[in-house]
Amino acid sequence: MKKFLILLVLSLVAVAPVWSQKFGYTDMEYITSKMPEYQQAQAEMKKFSEKWAKEIQDKYAEIDRMQRAYMAEEVLLTDELKRKRQNEIKEKELEAREYNSRIFGMEGLLFQKKKELMKPVMERVQRAVSKVCSQRRLDFLLDKSGDSGLLYTNPKHDYSDYLIEELGIELKPKTGSKEKTAVTTGTAPAGNTPKQKSTTNKLK
Repeated sequence: MKKFLILLVLSLVAVAPVWSQKFGYTDMEYITSKMPEYQQAQAEMKKFSEKWAKEIQDKYAEIDRMQRAYMAEEVLLTDELKRKRQNEIKEKELEAREYNSRIFGMEGLLFQKKKELMKPVMERVQRAVSKVCSQRRLDFLLDKSGDSGLLYTNPKHDYSDYLIEELGIELKPKTGSKEKTAVTTGTAPAGNTPKQKSTTNKLK
């Protein structure tokens, strides 16, 4: 999907004079490998990941001990005690699965911790990207090391409003706003300069 969007953007800007656009590329893996704060964040992430993985491993080791103990004593247990021990094991298994999901699942604690640790690094990279693109008069900056592709785009090449208009989509003006959007009035954006879309590669 990301690659499709990148190709779509590039095909749209191709209708403008090619010589008026300036492209550049970078290697974010190489850049971040030289950033001490990125390496520190990665080290912190590894510590949290290993700590949580050990906790989950211990939970499953306890379940394994309970299962082996139950199998060894099963012939000596009454039906009531068997059901009780089986339920205890099932509860432990459910607890372990839920904890694993809470830590390593989508939007889990590991994901949240990564966002927290990487935020200052990403913000620093974003400032550098914007400054370099402005100084070097770049319209597009691509990352050759990842799937995100576009790190920076000049807003004058954003044709989103034109596509929305062509699709017949009406954008409702914000509550209390006295101005109508270019799409709802049927006119093109002034100077074709919607809000800047600048994205930073998700650092790995």
